[in-house]
Amino acid sequence: MKIEQIYTGCLAHAAYYIENNGEAAIFDPLREVQSYIDRANKDKAKIKYVFETHFHADFVSGHLDLAKKTGATIVYGPTAKPEFEAYVAADKDIFEVGNCKVKVLHTPGHTMESTTYLLIDEKGHDHGIITGDTLFIGDVGRPDLAQHVAEDLTEEKLAGLLYDSLHEKILPLDDHLIVYPNHGAGSACGKMMSKETKDTLGHQKATNYALQPMEKAEFIEKLLTGLTSPPGYFPKNVMMNIKGYEALDTVLSKAKRPLSPAAFEAAANETGALVLDTRSSEDFAKGFIPNSINISLDGSFAMWVGEMIPDIKQKILLVSEEGTEEQAMIRLSRVGYDHTIGYLDRGFNSWKYAHKEIDKINRIDAKELDRKMNSSPIIIDVRKKSEYDAEHVIGAINIPLNQINQHLAQLPKDKPFILHCEGGYRSMLAGSILKARGWDNFVDVSDGFKGIKETNIRVSEYVSPTTLL
Repeated sequence: MKIEQIYTGCLAHAAYYIENNGEAAIFDPLREVQSYIDRANKDKAKIKYVFETHFHADFVSGHLDLAKKTGATIVYGPTAKPEFEAYVAADKDIFEVGNCKVKVLHTPGHTMESTTYLLIDEKGHDHGIITGDTLFIGDVGRPDLAQHVAEDLTEEKLAGLLYDSLHEKILPLDDHLIVYPNHGAGSACGKMMSKETKDTLGHQKATNYALQPMEKAEFIEKLLTGLTSPPGYFPKNVMMNIKGYEALDTVLSKAKRPLSPAAFEAAANETGALVLDTRSSEDFAKGFIPNSINISLDGSFAMWVGEMIPDIKQKILLVSEEGTEEQAMIRLSRVGYDHTIGYLDRGFNSWKYAHKEIDKINRIDAKELDRKMNSSPIIIDVRKKSEYDAEHVIGAINIPLNQINQHLAQLPKDKPFILHCEGGYRSMLAGSILKARGWDNFVDVSDGFKGIKETNIRVSEYVSPTTLL
């Protein structure tokens, strides 16, 4: 049996490809499916099944497009109610892929339909488990997402079901099995995932806090402690995955409209579209279209789009580095933002050469901040609360980026202040939002807290995030 993990860093997402004897299956595919088709073609294999571990919240799956293009059968675990043609399996059902088998293990808890797939090789030996969001490396799936779709599913009820699933379905399995989760560190679907993206089940039994011996009540308490609010787009992605969506090819055909500076400006004014600049924070700071928002492709682009653009149906106009426009469109669609209506032809340079109005954001580095500390500047730290609690500049005010719109009243307009995050990505996003809302009295620290720690600026003592939880 051939098994490959296909990892996408910007979403901390893992899809899986298995193949044997000319047949293949894909587990939890992303929206753009051609790479999976190409991989199967390389093996001269036919994609027979598209297995879904659950209705995903953090991305729009590619199950529909992949099934349409290959004729594969979409498979969900028990209790799933998709509003399109799919096979809803029963617990312990077995599917054949070549001479290998995939066994359904219903493991509710993260969601009710959450399912783990046991991989059995051609010799009949158990090889590994594709766990979706039931079991991560170092963590388990959060149990508070499904309640945003179905009111009767409380986080306590789901946490209890997850305890049962782990103890009845996962822990009895052999230690040598490989755990293949749907996500790694950086995903909002857990709270303390490892940077490792696979491991043996035996090692997880020994090291994963959620798999240690404990009563159900203690497990529920541990699991619910330290959970932050999920991104607002999660329930909308769940519904797209349940109900279906427009084909990605159709979405891209509408988005691939190169616009001259004049046409771009007219489209922005006439449609109320958000101008989204996907260039690096460094390039954005030097010059950008007034009122545009900077979410760079260089970082966790899709996740921050979902965090910071509340309306999933928001019309979007793109400003991107030449040659990256389609990449931006695809990454927007991965999280359900399917309403890009065009992009600035030849990028920001065309706007500049047309002598259109340009705005800028002033930046300093951490060494210059160090020189300013004698004047006791107002410092706004836009990192997550857990990062701030672990270590921060003494006296800095913490306003996490995803909460900045709710805390604008805390930001002075009559005094200068300084923004920083870990490395300049999030603080530039915050700066672009503030600029669009009329703030002009701040500077951004280009190298962020990473640079600050290399200066003489006083910071609080480090506290382990694990201890904080």
